[in-house]
Amino acid sequence: MLLKKIPLEGALEIDCLPKKDERGSFVRFFCQKSLSKLFNNTKIVQINSSYSRMAGTVRGLHFQSLPSQENKFIRCIKGKIFDVIVDLREESNTFGKSYSVILDSKKMNMIFVPTGFAHGFQTLLPDCEILYLHTDYYNPELERGYHYNSQDLKIPWPIEVTQISDKDQNLEIFKNQRKTVFHEV
Repeated sequence: MLLKKIPLEGALEIDCLPKKDERGSFVRFFCQKSLSKLFNNTKIVQINSSYSRMAGTVRGLHFQSLPSQENKFIRCIKGKIFDVIVDLREESNTFGKSYSVILDSKKMNMIFVPTGFAHGFQTLLPDCEILYLHTDYYNPELERGYHYNSQDLKIPWPIEVTQISDKDQNLEIFKNQRKTVFHEV
């Protein structure tokens, strides 16, 4: 695995390096021993998958508030997505900044999203499937999010939005102001 720093503090893009032969390929997706330092030796406790039928589908920008903030590894295992993370950590030098990367099942790359970040994506092809590894359990009462098209984020969504849930369409607009983003509920 090749860990690549990105402009947002603590987040990484990870290139999985497949071993190839005439049969195909083999690639390590996750190794607790190699990657645990990224998330303070916590454990992966939940693995989720999402499937989107149509190109242009947007999901996010989602996060969980305290006490269920989570680190995530995200990989597109079928298709190609425009993946976006946003630093919501008020004390961070990169607070309010977003970063995007194309996650491609053929490229086998993934992104590490630390606690304190929102995450979302747009499918670039039909029939995309995403795999998520989480260090905390999903808690619907602590789920939060920001509208994908918040002007202060200036996210350059690459294609027309074809589908978005009512819940995501009605998320709060992100305003790039220093305030307490995470709070006890």
